[in-house]
Amino acid sequence: MKREKSIRERIYEQEEWFLSPFATRSSDTKGRLREEKQCDFRTDFQRDRDRIIYSKAFRRLKNKTQVFCAPEGDHYVTRLTHTLDVSQIARSISRTLGLNEDLAEAIALGHDLGHTPFGHVGEKVLGKLSKHGFWHNEQSLRVVDILEKNGQGLNLTWEVRDGILQHKSTGKPATLEGEAVSLADRIAYINHDIEDAMRAGILKEEDLPQSAVKILGRRTSERIHTAIENIYETSYQKPFVQMSEEVMAATNELRKFMFQNVYALTNKQMQERSERMLTQLFEYFMEHTDKLPEPYKRLLKEYDEDRVVCDYLSGMTDRYAISVFESLFIPTNFSLSMS
Repeated sequence: MKREKSIRERIYEQEEWFLSPFATRSSDTKGRLREEKQCDFRTDFQRDRDRIIYSKAFRRLKNKTQVFCAPEGDHYVTRLTHTLDVSQIARSISRTLGLNEDLAEAIALGHDLGHTPFGHVGEKVLGKLSKHGFWHNEQSLRVVDILEKNGQGLNLTWEVRDGILQHKSTGKPATLEGEAVSLADRIAYINHDIEDAMRAGILKEEDLPQSAVKILGRRTSERIHTAIENIYETSYQKPFVQMSEEVMAATNELRKFMFQNVYALTNKQMQERSERMLTQLFEYFMEHTDKLPEPYKRLLKEYDEDRVVCDYLSGMTDRYAISVFESLFIPTNFSLSMS
């Protein structure tokens, strides 16, 4: 009697029909760090996406700063909403180019899991404090490989892990889906950071470099559409995912403008307080590793104090970091004594 095909096997067949020759087939994955029995209903990339969504690190992204601290308003972008933006744009790029949307989505959802509290300021602070250095893409890989599930990790596929590690503009993803996520990340943060800066009163629409606006568009939706359309026109049926030189130059012009006129200002406002806070927390837990939560104490059997303290601090949300700092360094009756 002939065995009925599983849903996963049917998806494999559909991918052969519909995906680009340059796309990554789910059936061609290089596998996981630890071999597992396959699911009859989902491909390995679909399982990776689900594992990331249900991880603790993913849930914490909602209370991590992107650029502007969340308490300033309910509509500012957080690390979670940024991640969802990147996922949506990466899926749109992948769909137009006939790439594997499930792989792109999994990479996008996991790309910032290792980001620190207080945005890139926190990343720079830990980078200076740790003898190992600190880069959020490497920490994101450490989260999915080691820190999640009480030290077991998520055991993701090689392709998703590669895309997470290589998502920065300086990286070199091994798959076109990874390239799509890297571009989507830049498209997302430039455009939603412009919206946030306008919401905060730092920028006005007329402040944007008009040469870039002329090419990309005036509104966020126009600029994102222009980018995706241009990537399609430049990369369709090609072994790469790229923008044209003109659109990439305009995008980089906007990025440079944001660094000079927004990021430098907001980072300066957060720099002193967040640096002092994270520095004192780092020094405290380096001297008092017995005060680390139990999962991190167990990590000390395999990794040095510096690495584990960075694991703990980088996993904190903004509000939790503030709460821990207050509990350690601010007397509980301080407000009463000052009245």
